[in-house]
Amino acid sequence: MAEEILGYDDLEAVAFIRNYIPQDLKERVSDDDIIYFVDLIYDFYESRGILGEDLDDEEGEFEFDDEELLDYVVKNAKKDEVGQFSKDEIRFIVQGEMAYSESLGLFED
Repeated sequence: MAEEILGYDDLEAVAFIRNYIPQDLKERVSDDDIIYFVDLIYDFYESRGILGEDLDDEEGEFEFDDEELLDYVVKNAKKDEVGQFSKDEIRFIVQGEMAYSESLGLFED
């Protein structure tokens, strides 16, 4: 999902997120886990109309609750039985992805 966005590179995102998260989490999370979490983040964005054909280009701004995003990722990871990560650990990954997207200017006018 994320790789479809202009300028977004999954491998660069994984490297960026790995650099962002704490060392103990780096040792336990796989690249596939990180890509899975990133896909969930972009599924959330799409479900809120932040991405995709439903996005109103003239509006320019969007808002969402960071906790709602985190809860979505945690709930789906638990449902899909992906890793044994706490909510706080997943929060680091979500924040790392958001920082990567911000570094690319993906959600700016």
